[in-house]
This record gives sequence, structure tokens and C-alpha cells, in this order.
Amino acid sequence: MEDQHFKNASFAGQPLPDTEFDNCTFTNCDFLNADLSEINFLECRFEDCNLSNARLEETALKDVKFSDCKLLGVDFSRCKPFMLELGFTDCQLNLASFYQLKLRSTVFKNCQLRETDFVNCDLTGAVFDQCDLAGAMFENTLLEKADLRNAFHFTIDPEFNFIKKAKFSSVGLAGLLGRYDLEIE
Repeated sequence: MEDQHFKNASFAGQPLPDTEFDNCTFTNCDFLNADLSEINFLECRFEDCNLSNARLEETALKDVKFSDCKLLGVDFSRCKPFMLELGFTDCQLNLASFYQLKLRSTVFKNCQLRETDFVNCDLTGAVFDQCDLAGAMFENTLLEKADLRNAFHFTIDPEFNFIKKAKFSSVGLAGLLGRYDLEIE
């Protein structure tokens, strides 16, 4: 399907009408617990959608943008990694997983990423602008040249992650020094 606009549709518990969507927009659609496995989304936009706990086994997400979406518990690590390109603005991504994904230059703007899994992720050049990273997991994560100057509530251990040339604000230094039990004022 190409150049379609789906509005106020519910796909919760039922299959989508096609297996490939090119340049489609989904506005205010419900994908709660939906099985989106093996579907190809190319240059698509999701706006004001609920994709919480959606299943993405072998799903292709190529240049897909999410805006004002609820994506609680979504396991993006199950997606096809080839040409994976995502962008998130004003989204709730709590308990999501990006385990082992290559997300170079991905932009997360004004997102909740509480307890989200970034273990073994390549976030080179990624931007976390006004993002809440409370409890987010970073281990063996490549954060070179990533911009976390406006991110908050994160804990990133420099000894177990790669942070060369990453950008942090002085306020965020506590998130880098947490393991040392320091009192920073």
C-alpha cells in the first residue's frame, strides 16, 4: 500500500490490510498488542498512536517517524536490522528494548525512556533532547559523539560504555559518576 492515510483505525488484535506500507501515515490508530510481524514500513509516520506491546518480529522499519506515540514495552530488537532508521518525538518508550541495534544518529526528542534497554546498542551520534532516561540500561553501549546535554535521570557508567566525544551538560555529570557514591552539588 502506498501513500495512504489511516485515521482513527483500530488494529488491536487484528491483522493489517497489507504487508507493505510505503509513505503511509497512521494518525490516532490503536495497535495495542497488535502483531506487526514481517510487515514492511517504509518512510511511514505514526502520529498519536498507541503501539504498546506491539509485536515486531522481523518487521522492517525504514525511515519511520513516531510522534506523540505510546510505545510501552515495544521490543525493537526483534525488527529487521537492515536499513533500520527511526525517529521519536514526544513519545513514551518506557520499558522498550533496543538491545544490540545500530541506531546511529537516531533522534529522541522529548521522550520518556524509563527502564529502556540500550545494552550493546550503537548510538553513535544519537541525540537525546529533553529525554527522561530514569532506569535506562546502558552497558557495552556505543555512545560516541552522542548528545545527552539535555537528557536527565540517566546513569551511564563510563567504564562499561564507550562515550568518547559524547556531549553532557555539567548537570548530567552525576549520571556518569553514580558508581562512586559522590555527593555532587
